[in-house]
Amino acid sequence: MSVAQAFSEPEWALLSGVLQLRRSDARAPRSLLARALLDDQACELLLTALGPIIGSPTLAITASLLAKRFSFLSTGACLYAMSVYDKGLILSLDNSMIEYAHDDGMWTSSMPLVDVKPVGYEPGAREAWRDMIVGTLFRDMLQPLWETFNRVTGISRRILWENTAVRVYSLYDKRMEKVEDPLIRQRYQADFDWLLNQADPAVFGLSYNPLKHFRRPQTVLETEGKSVRFRRTCCFYYDASNPVEYCSNCPLLRPKKCR
Repeated sequence: MSVAQAFSEPEWALLSGVLQLRRSDARAPRSLLARALLDDQACELLLTALGPIIGSPTLAITASLLAKRFSFLSTGACLYAMSVYDKGLILSLDNSMIEYAHDDGMWTSSMPLVDVKPVGYEPGAREAWRDMIVGTLFRDMLQPLWETFNRVTGISRRILWENTAVRVYSLYDKRMEKVEDPLIRQRYQADFDWLLNQADPAVFGLSYNPLKHFRRPQTVLETEGKSVRFRRTCCFYYDASNPVEYCSNCPLLRPKKCR
């Protein structure tokens, strides 16, 4: 591995803008090092305090919604930098902060990193570099966090991993689709294909590849003139919303004839 060229101003503007990447010295007071949440007591205390703030009725639902938010922040910054900018961010338990700010009915948390210097690779070594970046994110950070959430609250691991998977799908299917450079498009499409179809389950610290497993085909909704890739599991967002709202890909909205 090598130190990559620093992020350009436009690159940092996007990462720190819509993808909410921050340097840790700019983190919100409502934050802690990711590793701290591996402690069962610390995890339970945080989820107990956060529940009433986000309107969640149970610890399990709070864990699901926090996991969904943190998945958006962590996978967004890491994988966009990797696939679009060809620069590596280390999202590890000891380099990542978990913010849990939620104000006026919405998440206001960002993705602070202790070290935001990008990591590069030697000529011909991109695949090994990609394995390292992705493995650090999924196997070394998210998998232990989701295990802790499951142990403390009883929330299904599959719900937590699908919360993660849908964020990755949206990143590659929608946000990266806006990129026009043909070489960058070729790179991110190859990375996405690898993540979905070729990445070893060990990269996720699991016995299966969750990105492949939860990638359902789209369902055509003829009356609405659109197609939706419905989830397999429900994140329970509707249980914490007032008035009740459902995610656009909620399995509870899937037409019965398609179930």
